[in-house]
Amino acid sequence: MADQILPSFSLKGKHVLITGGAGILGRHFCFGLAEAGANLTIVDLNAKESIDLATEVSHKYNIKAISISGDISSPDFVSKLVEQSSAELGDIHVLHNNAATKTNDLNAFLAPYEEYSLETWKDVMNVNIDAMFLMTQAVGKHMIENEISGSIIQTCSIYGIMGPDQRIYEGSNYMGSPISSPGSYSASKAAVHGLTQYLASYWGEKNIRVNSLTPGGCESGQNETFLKNYSKRIPLGRMAKQHEMVGALIYLASDASSYVNGHNLVIDGGLNSW
Repeated sequence: MADQILPSFSLKGKHVLITGGAGILGRHFCFGLAEAGANLTIVDLNAKESIDLATEVSHKYNIKAISISGDISSPDFVSKLVEQSSAELGDIHVLHNNAATKTNDLNAFLAPYEEYSLETWKDVMNVNIDAMFLMTQAVGKHMIENEISGSIIQTCSIYGIMGPDQRIYEGSNYMGSPISSPGSYSASKAAVHGLTQYLASYWGEKNIRVNSLTPGGCESGQNETFLKNYSKRIPLGRMAKQHEMVGALIYLASDASSYVNGHNLVIDGGLNSW
């Protein structure tokens, strides 16, 4: 039996590679990981945001942080990413597959299912699941070759494990535009959880743990109508704050969860318990 529990939550000296690191949740994840002592490779398409974030967290928490910008759906980029990241910060102990897309055309992304284009569907799958395949393949290989007892965490979604209540979108908007949750998003996030369970069983004997992190809805610019409609569906009576997802990530990344594998940690205020 371990004498001390709290030290097992520390990520001091561990190298975490996070995709989508400069996003709405990604920024909070990066600050939390850095506070826990991790060195970070922050990957994001937004090069400036990623560079600024790496500079900020490294100065604030006295850790090492680098930024690498590129397309994680490109096999060549992913290969170079793992090579550069490990060359600069050493072995990769944790991969957080956090990147997702709403595509470059928000109207096409939110189009009704009956009118949804195959091109947009493929664009969503290309980032939300194909890129996860590439990232897990490359980093998993790196962990095996270097005999690393690693942790891989994949950001899923409540709409990957349940269907959205369409009623909450009546009169709702986000940053002034109508919002909904398209089928492409649900299908891609369901695939994320399926991939997680497959890899958990596939790499378990290699001491590589693979788990999913499933956030519920977070406040991030929705109008009052949406906030009220969504909150009525939550036993806790409100949407989440972004920082409320961070503790779960640190747990799954750290040795505190050393016997947790193939799990989907849902942080939704009780939505799926109704």
